[in-house]
Amino acid sequence: MAAPTTDKIERKHRITTGQIVAFVFGMIVVVGIFVFAIPKFADYGAIWQAMKTLTPLEFWSLIVVMIFNLWTYWIANQAGLIGLGLWQSAVVTQTSTSVANTLPAGGALGIGVTAAMLNSWGFTAGEITLFVGVTGIWNIFAKLGLPVIALALLVVSGHVDPKLVTAAVIGVITLAIAVAILVLVFRSEAIARRIGDFFGRVLSWFRKLFRKGPAKGVGDKLVTFRRETIILARRRWFMLTWTTLLSQIALCVVLIMSLRHMGVSESELPAVEIFAVYAFSRLLSAIPITPGGVGVIDLGYIAGLTAFDSAEKAQIVAAVLIFRLLTYGIQIPLGAFTYVIWRRKKSWMRDTPPPGSIAAELEPATA
Repeated sequence: MAAPTTDKIERKHRITTGQIVAFVFGMIVVVGIFVFAIPKFADYGAIWQAMKTLTPLEFWSLIVVMIFNLWTYWIANQAGLIGLGLWQSAVVTQTSTSVANTLPAGGALGIGVTAAMLNSWGFTAGEITLFVGVTGIWNIFAKLGLPVIALALLVVSGHVDPKLVTAAVIGVITLAIAVAILVLVFRSEAIARRIGDFFGRVLSWFRKLFRKGPAKGVGDKLVTFRRETIILARRRWFMLTWTTLLSQIALCVVLIMSLRHMGVSESELPAVEIFAVYAFSRLLSAIPITPGGVGVIDLGYIAGLTAFDSAEKAQIVAAVLIFRLLTYGIQIPLGAFTYVIWRRKKSWMRDTPPPGSIAAELEPATA
């Protein structure tokens, strides 16, 4: 199967009127959160005073851990696509993240940008689909599993909160359902096709509401995805797992360091409680209300952390805003820079699968 061209990707992911309306609504939500909701916790004057206490050493230590956090995403994506170089992974990760974090329908456009970039480097449509699907599955399971781990840590440390227990139970049930479906999909091709056909009918029903045609061949696509995923998972399951977990932990470390540098001590807000709030707030990123979850996730972190410690609200809000600047805000200009690298780095462009990739190995040997 021929790989999709950049023009086809752009046409497929053209922004619609509905997506623009959703984007405008999301921006209204963002403004409402930053203008009305966050000041309920602490006024911006006090927040700014807290931020000004950041020393040069603390500032540069945050920069170092931010770079480490970015690197963990690069190697996690590299694990999901055999033949992808580290710097290529950095370029595609940062560019697609910037698009997803800023534009209407950013998630879909981010996938489109990812496909266009990988296609220009010689990866096939099948490899790109497998990469997006497998890394997505590993990330979803990480997000669902973190609250369960967080609850266990809270129980062991004696910091149990009834509201978090309820949320964790819901997380466990959701995780169990997801695992059950995944087990059934990989049990046999017949079951995978039946599950795919079922979801195809459900998707077709929703598409009909928007006057779109039915989803075709979902069962066959899931069978193909199953075969390719088994091949990739056999070779990369360990690397996919540890890099995905490392990226989640590294992000939490940035949050913990931001809080500590703002003067929120371990005795005031233990790391286990920070991790719990982080784990449950990460689930909010799955709800595409605003691009990159901006505003919504910020409010989740602030509300959760101040619930554990109401005495240091200004410092906590300042820490969360610094954390989000380092892990969300920096992605936007960095993504613009990596986009330029992609356009100018002609030596990476290929018409054939890159050495080491699955497609290259499957190609018949040529003289």
